Amino acid sequence: MRVWTVLLAGGSGSRFGGLKQFERLGGRPLVDWGIARAGSMSEGVVLVVPADSDVTEYPGCDLVVTGGPTRSESVRAGLAQVPGDVDYVLVHDVARPLASKAVFERVIEALAGDCDGAVPGIAVSDTLKRSVAHESGFLSVSTTLDREGVYAIQTPQGFKAAVLRAAHATGKDATDDAHLVELAGGHVVIVPGDPRNIKVTTPSDIVICESLLEREV
Repeated sequence: MRVWTVLLAGGSGSRFGGLKQFERLGGRPLVDWGIARAGSMSEGVVLVVPADSDVTEYPGCDLVVTGGPTRSESVRAGLAQVPGDVDYVLVHDVARPLASKAVFERVIEALAGDCDGAVPGIAVSDTLKRSVAHESGFLSVSTTLDREGVYAIQTPQGFKAAVLRAAHATGKDATDDAHLVELAGGHVVIVPGDPRNIKVTTPSDIVICESLLEREV
């Protein structure tokens, strides 16, 4: 089966305070970690960079394209460059530099079964509460949610190529590609994720990743 990866590095880094995709981890940019892993697990890699970026090529990538104002539009820009005869498409975020080979393998192996997509997830262990605004300035708890069967979803997310293309052809936006496939009636399964596969959102997450890397030495 032919597998390609759309690697997202097009975020503005507003919560991070800058372009986190080029922040250094273990002596090299986050984007390099994503390219190395995706490149080892797929036949081709399309890197999606910010719309105002002047990067037109990058070592280890087959193609570099500019993204759009939303995550879904950025994925569509990358997906448009994936060859039409590819069987599976993975969508990965460079903000998850420690995604392991095992996680990639579990996603790809699941796609060989009776599903349209596969995503890695970790069962939520925290208590979840929904909030509403309050005149005091604080948030008020409106309800406590049942966490049974609730998972925090990671990347890479994998899909049968035709299904992902059809889901994106609707032009809808979502926080992840699995949601778009679900909205289109697709069957998405959850495979075991990895607690180490954290998402770099703030500078403190880089510190955590550095610590995790040191423990591997």
